Amino acid sequence: MTAALKPLDGMTVVALEHAVAAPFASRQLADLGARVIKIERPGTGDFARGYDASVHGQSSFFVWANRGKESLCLDLEQGAQRAVLQRLLADADVFIQNLAPGAAQRKGLDFATLHADFPRLIVCDVSGYGDSGPFREKKAYDLLIQAAAGLISVTGTPDAPARTGISIADISAGMYAYSGILTALLQRARTGKGLRVEVTMLEALTEWMSYPLNAARYGGSPPARNGVAHPAIAPYGQYQAGDGKDIIFGLQNEREWAHFCAGVLQDPALAQDGRFSSNVLRVSNRKALDARIAECFAPLSREEVLRRLDDAGIANSALNTMHDVWDHPQFAARDRWRDVATPAGPIRALLPPATLSGVEAAMGDVPALGQHTQAILAELGVTLAA
Repeated sequence: MTAALKPLDGMTVVALEHAVAAPFASRQLADLGARVIKIERPGTGDFARGYDASVHGQSSFFVWANRGKESLCLDLEQGAQRAVLQRLLADADVFIQNLAPGAAQRKGLDFATLHADFPRLIVCDVSGYGDSGPFREKKAYDLLIQAAAGLISVTGTPDAPARTGISIADISAGMYAYSGILTALLQRARTGKGLRVEVTMLEALTEWMSYPLNAARYGGSPPARNGVAHPAIAPYGQYQAGDGKDIIFGLQNEREWAHFCAGVLQDPALAQDGRFSSNVLRVSNRKALDARIAECFAPLSREEVLRRLDDAGIANSALNTMHDVWDHPQFAARDRWRDVATPAGPIRALLPPATLSGVEAAMGDVPALGQHTQAILAELGVTLAA
């Protein structure tokens, strides 16, 4: 495989999408070389364009989830413009949508209807709860699915539950849609027939909740909310150096506990202290242990603490801010940043996490609303009335 050839070169994806889940999935396909034609409402487009204005006046969500796509504005309530979508689907490999519950079927864009007309087309439906069951008509947003899947119940502090700081329900659904589409393409290569890929946000996020689900169902109770601290291991969590900067570190076994006492706390005898000589005892005496750690760290800077942890072989990280992450030396050393064009000027973006040997991710431009409408219509030989 040469650097110029990408895994999905020659594939066409038509995306009737908005917000995060489906756009995040189709962006992965664009990064692999697929042509992704994003259908947007004339005048307003994907409402994620208006979520914020922090990236040169553009939405941070939109520029993240929509690079490498072509924006085509169509009013699907108009017969002639709806016919354009049908023309596109006739030559497409994949159709992905995350419209409101029941909307795709009402528009004749459900798998059964599309499969009859386009038997090789892979249809990916992303929804909150699926098209069956008592919740099939219920709207779903990321925060609501975090609640429905129980994630909020195990996240936060003992005093208050919390949502995660990113749209994790959308992202989990988007990643399963992406992997499901790739799987469907492999299956179609064997059978010649398109498949339906159905992904629900509830099922995607609940799969990721299997550890606390199992703990609650079979162990009697879910993991307690402990903020950054680990509910079952000590020391494991957030600690502060003398310069006021935070550190995360954790121990996994008694060998590491002995190394921690000798190399980090510089008190080898503490390893045999009756309060701390096993993980169960350390968890039971967490307050006393944390006080001893705080006493040791008080005269040290964060860099000094991190150096001691590294020297002792204890896994650790600085508790980074977003600015720290942007400047993380690992990304620079591994050449992970690329320039991506947007309508308001270039931005930096990280390469996709899965690195394929001999393949450079496409990292295409972020489109302006309707930027490609006329070119796509001309390609189809279609003229629409103004």
